[in-house]
Amino acid sequence: MSAALVRRLTIATRESALALKQAAHVRARLATFYPDAAVELLGVTTQGDRVQDKSLAEIGGKGLFVKELELALSDGRADLAVHSLKDVPMDMPEGFTLAAISEREDPRDALVSNRYLDLAGLPGGARVGTSSLRREAQLRERDPLLTIQPLRGNVPTRIAKLDRGEYDAIVLAAAGLRRLGLAARIASLLDPEECLPAVGQGALALECRTDRDDIVAALRPLADRETTLATTAERAFARALSGTCHTPLAAYAMFRHDELWLRGLLASHDGADVMRGQKSAAAGDARAADALGRALAADFLDRGAARLVAA
Repeated sequence: MSAALVRRLTIATRESALALKQAAHVRARLATFYPDAAVELLGVTTQGDRVQDKSLAEIGGKGLFVKELELALSDGRADLAVHSLKDVPMDMPEGFTLAAISEREDPRDALVSNRYLDLAGLPGGARVGTSSLRREAQLRERDPLLTIQPLRGNVPTRIAKLDRGEYDAIVLAAAGLRRLGLAARIASLLDPEECLPAVGQGALALECRTDRDDIVAALRPLADRETTLATTAERAFARALSGTCHTPLAAYAMFRHDELWLRGLLASHDGADVMRGQKSAAAGDARAADALGRALAADFLDRGAARLVAA
């Protein structure tokens, strides 16, 4: 779309510090392409933000961070919404599309602790906070003696709970810490071999209505090809396995030379039953990336993954 045709854009965003930082980043990117456009932020408090005393799995999953923003798109208050891609359900509701997925930040998880430098240093019984069943299952598999405790709230709130001594360590997404200028709080980064990331972790998704061809065109320059293809494969894997917030599931794809290499994980909640797998393929377009994700999921199902999904 011609820069001259973009006059005003309103971005719907959650009102957490991290969400606002991410939306401001997208606003700055848009300003480089459309310097004469007025780009505004519309803060929205979501159900996922309002309910802090229960796990996301109990109250309906990460999609609760998205629904109110989609309502702002539906009624015309906003032109686009910015999400952490890992919070976006695998199946988009009718009438909405992910118009662009921007370049990925560090996809890894990070250990934050005032006492311990890495996972290996955590003693038996150490209290580790996480809101993620995916992280919990992998931590329990690694060390069944760890005490895994639920952790909700925005990033500063979670770190404040650690600093008050409620936990010995917490695990957060490295991308969020970096975006908030809190990289110094990272004790160690967890290699994907230690803790496979969430589907889409580290990437930002720009959503709009499917009937807004003007917005789809305006957002196209913000899309990153490699991130889009990698996360397409990850989301296809999760979708084919009916992955939900109740399922400890992980996937991470990356390019090696001209091939896309996808790793996946499915686990029981206690980490006693963990299935891993990987596949690679030439992935020159979204269709090929989607096929790679579905192929890895088919391999998991052939090996009995249904027992973990059902559980």
